[in-house]
Amino acid sequence: MRIAMIGTGYVGLVSGACFSEFGVDVVCVDKDSSKIEMLEAGRMPIYEPGLENLVKKNVDAGRLSFTTDLATAVASADAVFIAVGTPSRRGDGHADLSYVYGAAKEIAAAVQGYTVVVTKSTVPVGTGREVERIIAETRPDADCDVVSNPEFLREGSAIEDFMRPDRVVIGTKSERAEEVMRELYRPLYLFETPIVFTSRQTSELIKYAANTFLAAKITFINEIADLCEVVDADVQDVARGIGLDGRIGRKFLHAGPGYGGSCFPKDTLALVRTAEEVGRPLRIIETVVDVNAKRKHQMAEKIIAGCGDDVSGKTIAILGVTFKPNTDDMRDSPSIEIVAGLQAAGADVRAYDPEGMTEAKEMMDGVIWCEDAYDAMTDADAVAIVTEWNQFRALDLDRMKDLLSEPVMIDLRNIYNPDEMAQAGFHYVSIGRPATLSAPA
Repeated sequence: MRIAMIGTGYVGLVSGACFSEFGVDVVCVDKDSSKIEMLEAGRMPIYEPGLENLVKKNVDAGRLSFTTDLATAVASADAVFIAVGTPSRRGDGHADLSYVYGAAKEIAAAVQGYTVVVTKSTVPVGTGREVERIIAETRPDADCDVVSNPEFLREGSAIEDFMRPDRVVIGTKSERAEEVMRELYRPLYLFETPIVFTSRQTSELIKYAANTFLAAKITFINEIADLCEVVDADVQDVARGIGLDGRIGRKFLHAGPGYGGSCFPKDTLALVRTAEEVGRPLRIIETVVDVNAKRKHQMAEKIIAGCGDDVSGKTIAILGVTFKPNTDDMRDSPSIEIVAGLQAAGADVRAYDPEGMTEAKEMMDGVIWCEDAYDAMTDADAVAIVTEWNQFRALDLDRMKDLLSEPVMIDLRNIYNPDEMAQAGFHYVSIGRPATLSAPA
């Protein structure tokens, strides 16, 4: 079987590489010739653990290739996946579907013989119907079925998520299309992966419902963390206590500076706009969007409070700027608002991130970028952990005290133990836990 993957962004590149690992012949297509040249040279445009080796393995095996020639790739494909970006549209928060519809038009002009056109991009309900209309209008003679097949990949563990997913969702009522999709995902039957066949509209909504539910779960525990700080409770114990309930589950109950990344911010907003448009507003998700936006500003204020309510003229070390570890993705990262808030309050910022600094430099002005965590802490008045990279989990506390002007840590990811930090002589502030108000004498 042969497929064309339109778009070599995060979803397209990971999905294409993983399908090729299944033994499928995959051609990844992108209009950006510099990106294609990079991939052909074996260099990855994104950071994802294991991706570079997976791509190389399957390129060497002849199952994976890259091109800017969409027409040739599509003409020989049994299935064509649309995996282009759907960013929030400026001004109203709706998903910008111009890349999806543009791809559909180009695909329609190039298909030969029966072809399954699959929307892999995250798209609002009804998008598949419009893609189908565009194809029929562009090529009335085209023999195509349009299928929804949303992705559920977590940045940092995307390859494992594709190879051993919780489920695969496929939206189609065509028996021919279902047969093609079953063949593509046949290797997953070995793991007894649940494959949910449903309508296109239902499939499209499943993706948004999943992401907004998880975003709501994150926002819920963040608000509980705020309450814990007032009533002297421990949010980590609360999270464990409720997470052990099988109806709730333990995942996504980690208090922090709010969600970010390429999915949750735009998908929550897009679902809110879709619901408004059809007259069925989602009040819970509206609140989630609002609370999460405000939380990023509150985290800057938390750091300032941890520094004695004044950071003017002080230097703050920031550890981690990506929205989560094991990615270089800076999209809607809480660090953007946090750093801006600190700078607005008069602080100088020294920062380090293992993978995100190249992209962050384009988004953050006036930041001193450092060689490692200890370099960032040199002569700083406080250190704040914003992203929980593994290398920040076992820092040398004695070395930190020697480097910092004051032994102050604001831990926005609750990596360290408050009692141990107090014993080590730190003024330690975390999220939703009884705070160490001052270092011991």
